Amino acid sequence: MKKLNKKYAISKGQSLFTYCKLHIANYKLHIAYFTNFQNLLIASSLLLIISSCTNKQTSEGQVNVPTQENVVSLTDAQYKNAEIEIGKIEMQNVFSVLKLNGKIDVPPQNIVSVSVPLGGYLKSTKLLPGMHISKGEVIAVMEDPQYIQLQQDYLTAKAQFAYNESEYLRQKELNESKAVSDKVFEQARTTYQTQNILIKSLEQKLKLIGLNPNTLTANTITKSINIYSPINGFVSAVNVNIGKYVTPSDVLFELVNPNDIHLALTVFDKDVNKLAIGQKVIAFSNSNPDKKYECEIILISKNLSNDNATQVHCHFKQYDKTLLPGMFMNAMIELSGGNATVLPDEAIVRFENKNYVFFEKGNRQFEMTEVQIGNAENGFTEITSAEKLANKNIVVKGAYNLLMVLKNTDEE
Repeated sequence: MKKLNKKYAISKGQSLFTYCKLHIANYKLHIAYFTNFQNLLIASSLLLIISSCTNKQTSEGQVNVPTQENVVSLTDAQYKNAEIEIGKIEMQNVFSVLKLNGKIDVPPQNIVSVSVPLGGYLKSTKLLPGMHISKGEVIAVMEDPQYIQLQQDYLTAKAQFAYNESEYLRQKELNESKAVSDKVFEQARTTYQTQNILIKSLEQKLKLIGLNPNTLTANTITKSINIYSPINGFVSAVNVNIGKYVTPSDVLFELVNPNDIHLALTVFDKDVNKLAIGQKVIAFSNSNPDKKYECEIILISKNLSNDNATQVHCHFKQYDKTLLPGMFMNAMIELSGGNATVLPDEAIVRFENKNYVFFEKGNRQFEMTEVQIGNAENGFTEITSAEKLANKNIVVKGAYNLLMVLKNTDEE
C-alpha cells in the first residue's frame, strides 16, 4: 500500500485533476488484463474437454473411417490409356503340369568302345567326334610286327599239320595190321591232335584282328590290319592320334548307336507316383525351347538316390540327329486334371510375393484383392479362392496399369 501510494503520489507541480485521470486509466488496464486472462483459462479448459471426448470416442471405436489404400480411381484420360477390359471368372478344364529336367542318354548296349585286341601303332584314321559311320566301314588302320608273326605262326603250323596228319594216318594203318606198337601210334596221334589245336587257336587270333585265315597265304602276309565299325551311328569320342601305340586295354574310339537314344529325367520321390509307363512327355532344349520333342515314358526306376530322386526313361517318338548324348533337356508331363475356376493370365498381378486381381466398383473405381492361384495352362490360371469374385466384373486386361497407378498414388 505504501508502494502504491508512493507510485501514485502527486508529484510536485501536478494538479489533483491530472492525478485522478491517470489513476482511473491505470485501473482500467488492470481490469482488461484480468478479464483477458480469465477468457484464456476458459478457452483452454473447453479445448481440453473437447479433446478428451474425441479421444474417448475414437478409443471406444465409435468413429471408423474405411481405408482406401487398395482402391484406385481413374480420370477419363487414365481410363482410356489403361486399355482396361472387363470380364468374369469362368470354368475350364485345367490339367496340372509337372516340370522336370534331365539329359539325353543312351543304354549301355548302344555304346561301343573300340580297342585293338593285340595292340599296335595307329597308322591312319579319319574319325572326328560327331561323324556318322556305317557298320563294316573301316575306321582305322593299325600296324605292328606281331601281326606279321601271328600270320607266320599260323602258316607254319598249318604246313606242319599236313605232315602230322599224314603221319598219323600211316601209323594208324600200321597199328591196325600190328606192324607197329600201340605206343608209336599213340605218339603220332597226340602230335596230330596237338597241332590241330594250335591251328584252331591261331585261326581265332587272326579273326580277332580282322584277318581271314582261309584266304591267308605266304603271298598275302601283311604288316597292318583294319579296324571296322561294329554299328551304324556316330563317333562320340576319339582318344588317340596317328603314330600312338595302344595296348589292348586302351579305348581308341567311342561309338554310339542312336536308334535307341532316350531321355533320362530326374524325378523326386513325391512325384513318382504321379507318373506311369506310356505317359506322354513333351521335351525341349535350353538352346531351342520352341522346338518340342514328343516322348513316351518306357521305364520308371525304383531306386532312389541320396537326394530322394530317381530316373524316368523316355523314348523319343522320332529321332533327331541334333540330339546328342549328354545334352541337357527340359520336359513337361501333363497330369490328371478337371474343371476349375480360371482367369486369363493377364488378369493376375504379382506384388510383394502375393497375387492380386482388380474388380470394378463403379464410377471408374477398381479395388485390388488378393487371390490364391493353382495350375496354369494355355494362357489361363486357376483361382482357388474364387468365391469372393463370383458375379464381379474383373479386370482381365490392363491390370498392371492399374497396379502402377495405385502404387504411384500411395507413394505420393
